[in-house]
Amino acid sequence: MKTQRIVNVAVGGQGNLLASNLLGMAALDAGLPVVVSEIHGMAQRGGVVESAVILGGAKSPIVSAGEADILMSFEPLEALRLLGKCNRDTLVITSTRALPPFTVAIGAAAYPPPEESVAVLRKKVKKVVAFDGQDLAEQAKNPLSLNMVMLGALFARGELDVPVKSIKKMIRQNTKERFTQANLAAFDLGFKAAAAA
Repeated sequence: MKTQRIVNVAVGGQGNLLASNLLGMAALDAGLPVVVSEIHGMAQRGGVVESAVILGGAKSPIVSAGEADILMSFEPLEALRLLGKCNRDTLVITSTRALPPFTVAIGAAAYPPPEESVAVLRKKVKKVVAFDGQDLAEQAKNPLSLNMVMLGALFARGELDVPVKSIKKMIRQNTKERFTQANLAAFDLGFKAAAAA
């Protein structure tokens, strides 16, 4: 099995850690070696949260500069912030819906338009999948299911050894029952959007 280093980044509250843990559990369910790590870069909800899932025979949970095979970002500016983890062949999957930080809201900092962030990504890596994941979460009738949309996109384009049936099993077993159908719908919408991108 090939080793894949997947770096996930989001803003606190977007569900990045749940997405990473579900992916790790799905890999274990499929009998694949996996390491999951997380960096809570936030002092409160709204700060940056970074995690990594390494599929294959990894000896360390750390993804160094230029080592990411896949960067999955729930927010376009955060994709730019972690661009140093990427190389020319890294697949970048990003939601394009902006979630500006507090400093932007109070006028203390500027926030580039999402299309500019995506343009920079396209200059640095060969494969970029960009779409409004939050819109798809809302279509799935659960605005908090962006993480499921992004997982769907990852499974559509990431060429993972983890089967889709394993991730769907983990979504069913490890998310609140009242959100299960919406989460599965969000996963499917993300899968279709990324497959078509």
